[in-house]
Amino acid sequence: MEEKQLLTVHEMAEFLKVPASWLYRQNMITGPGSIPRIKLGKYVRYEKEKVIEWYRQKNMTLGI
Repeated sequence: MEEKQLLTVHEMAEFLKVPASWLYRQNMITGPGSIPRIKLGKYVRYEKEKVIEWYRQKNMTLGI
């Protein structure tokens, strides 16, 4: 079974080629449709595959 790597805010921002501040703003949004993240105490981590799927679903909804 493959272990999933958790990415930090800065690692995820680098992968997405967006500023880390954009991800911090996304973290303030909660509920259905918000960016998938894992909270470990005060730390936030991301699974790359889940974020990619979130992006695809969000863009399909917007018709992009």
